[in-house]
Amino acid sequence: MEMADLLLHPVRLRVVHALSGGNLMTTAEICARMPDVSKTSAYRHIGLLADAGVLGVESERRVRGAVERTYRLCRERAVLATDPERTAEDSTEEYRRGFAAATAVLLAEFGTYLDRADADPVADLVGFRQHALWLSRDELDSLIGDLRAAIAPRTRHGPAPGRTQHLLSPVLFPMAGAPAVRDAPGTPGDLPVQGRAEG
Repeated sequence: MEMADLLLHPVRLRVVHALSGGNLMTTAEICARMPDVSKTSAYRHIGLLADAGVLGVESERRVRGAVERTYRLCRERAVLATDPERTAEDSTEEYRRGFAAATAVLLAEFGTYLDRADADPVADLVGFRQHALWLSRDELDSLIGDLRAAIAPRTRHGPAPGRTQHLLSPVLFPMAGAPAVRDAPGTPGDLPVQGRAEG
């Protein structure tokens, strides 16, 4: 199985998220993070990731006659390499599959969060907004650089007292058929959807 086919799957992406940041988890703990996924399915996907080297076995122990494995994420393997032989059409379809998988992960993880007895979106500062931005290529490059500078150092954070794992999922793409037009009255580009107010 190609790495793209392996990683661009909603359940397997959720396993990768669960083990990111140096988090160590047993198969049972991973299953508990995904109550909407059957244990049989979860075990199968974990096995596929382990066989491909995306997950490594940190330790093993005997539990009631069975072997319980604790897994870690092998970050160097959990990447999608660019294949120069791929055509533009292949790349477009891969992006389509990747976006569909990422969207499915968001829906599943958000549903799992809301189903928790202690879920409190206001106290947990849950928010989601959409902004339509008019940007030149230089402005776009600057925005992406600013986002990377803010996010990248925090991706190296690991589990620690007082920390809770959060799912941050930026999405950025040109809006289809958006013409360059003169500014219209009002405040352009700010399209709140729902969630906490942001300054």
